[in-house]
Amino acid sequence: MAEISAEARIPAPAEKVWAQLTDWSAYGEWNATHTSFPNGGPTVLEPGGTFQENMKLMGFPAEVEWTIDQVEPARLFAIRGKGPMAVSVATRYTLTPDGDATTVRIDGEFTGAAVSLMAGKLKDSGTAALNESLRKLAGLVS
Repeated sequence: MAEISAEARIPAPAEKVWAQLTDWSAYGEWNATHTSFPNGGPTVLEPGGTFQENMKLMGFPAEVEWTIDQVEPARLFAIRGKGPMAVSVATRYTLTPDGDATTVRIDGEFTGAAVSLMAGKLKDSGTAALNESLRKLAGLVS
């Protein structure tokens, strides 16, 4: 298993950050691993909803079939997915209001036999992508 995380304080209210986070048409403007939604982003944000995402991980294309686990508007968005080579992926976005700002934390987890072969590189690449994503997200909402 490989776990990654990043956190940043973004100078914008949680509702504004949430609106950007869930604007699927602009998702690629801030999410460093996203390349496309082959069938469009999630149409309904509720547990059990599914969607497909094309991503680039460690420079390689990957298609993930996501299932929404948890949704609390302006607070939490958690998804679990199946990727190539029987790799399971989980991503959790947590928004915590902090005065006029919002602390945004992204946690990711990768499991599967293929992960053990590249866990170190995956952690480094994934953490860098999360930090870049938070930087871009802050730029869009600040």
